[in-house]
Amino acid sequence: MVRKYKYVFIDLDDTLWDFHANARVLLEEMYNEQKLGQYFKNFDEYFNIYAKKNLELWEIYGKGEITKEFLNIERFKHPMLQKGIDDHELAVKTGDQFLELLPSKTKLIPYAIELLDYLSAKYPLTIVSNGFVDVQYKKMRSSNLEHYFDYIVLSEAAKALKPNKRIFEYALQLNNADASEAIMIGDSFEADIRGAQNAQIDQIFLNLKSAEINPIFRPTYTIKRLEEVLEIL
Repeated sequence: MVRKYKYVFIDLDDTLWDFHANARVLLEEMYNEQKLGQYFKNFDEYFNIYAKKNLELWEIYGKGEITKEFLNIERFKHPMLQKGIDDHELAVKTGDQFLELLPSKTKLIPYAIELLDYLSAKYPLTIVSNGFVDVQYKKMRSSNLEHYFDYIVLSEAAKALKPNKRIFEYALQLNNADASEAIMIGDSFEADIRGAQNAQIDQIFLNLKSAEINPIFRPTYTIKRLEEVLEIL
């Protein structure tokens, strides 16, 4: 029998809000506006360099080793450095513009709204995200997601970053819940799944990229599409 839960915690970026697709659309607009084609073979080359570095930086940020300001500048400075261009002012300008415009993009992961309609009728829902406060709230408002959630727990407010268990414990405290009563849905094995495990919370791993599962730290549940959550909750 499937275990019964009382509270559902959900990651935002690439679990509900399609960060990869929205960032790609915006970055291509900025790439053309800044005429970066004079340095790169094409946009795909630029985006692939950016995306790889961005992922690395978020992992380091999740460990608390760099600031959000450093992350936002470095991810745009890095692609240009690969072409021998060290322009700090351009990286700062690009980073600021990116954070300002990104929340206006509204593409969601398939079935996100249907899932939230289903879950919100049955459970109190809480966002648990490492994202920047002002940006995450703007994303949710522009995508009409905010009203689904009883609580929005962001790392800056919780003073802890996933996978640190403290951010999950903060979410539990807000809900007046025990760890055994909650379950976490997320796409990042390290941040969402390992983080929830650290807090002794069960997990649903949205494995969109068919990543290999670590047999030692196997998620409570693994899915490839959000629709599969309905079979669990």
